Amino acid sequence: MRQCPKCKSEELCKDGIAKHKERFRCKGCNFRFTVEHIGKPELLKRTALILYLEGLGFRSIGRYLKISHVAVYNWIKEYGERLDELRSSEGIEVVEMDEMHTYVSSKKIAVGYGLLLIDMAKGSSIALLAQGVPGSEKSFGKK
Repeated sequence: MRQCPKCKSEELCKDGIAKHKERFRCKGCNFRFTVEHIGKPELLKRTALILYLEGLGFRSIGRYLKISHVAVYNWIKEYGERLDELRSSEGIEVVEMDEMHTYVSSKKIAVGYGLLLIDMAKGSSIALLAQGVPGSEKSFGKK
């Protein structure tokens, strides 16, 4: 529950919007104040993004996080629009690959393959797709 920052009373009423933020008025001391952030926490939005990058759909993410699938769609769309400003101009220093790379690239029907690289160390999620084209395969069996 929200409290008045001046007298700590919980008896509040809505008092309009100021600079795109909801405004409240305390019934006890008549103090007016705005709320810093309206909406879901950033951690929840990043969790939805991670689940989307793992292959879950909007509706399944919404069911799992107990939020609207439309909200998930809007968050993913917003991250996509901000992707250019999040993209780092620095090259990739360390890449770790496991046996999946060998498995995918050794398929005879593979036209191309890629690895999704996600950098979560900074304050934002940065995703890169490293693509490869299979070269001429050498014989894996006996001749």
